[in-house]
Amino acid sequence: MLEYYKLILTKVSFNKELFEKELNKAVKMLSPNENANLEKWCLTKFRNPYQRTIENVFLRNKIPDFNYKKHNDIAQGVM
Repeated sequence: MLEYYKLILTKVSFNKELFEKELNKAVKMLSPNENANLEKWCLTKFRNPYQRTIENVFLRNKIPDFNYKKHNDIAQGVM
């Protein structure tokens, strides 16, 4: 799927709105590891025209780190 989205992003890179729309789709469909690779690839290939767009899309879609200590404390009744 990663290669598919790279192809799509290359094809729509002439239009900022299409690029952002397709990048959002890709980020939602790919695994965290694939997303990391896609982010590096996008910044390498499209840095000049779309750096801010790329950074914003990946920031909006980052999964926050799960706080295991807080989760365990709550599960054990410790606050």
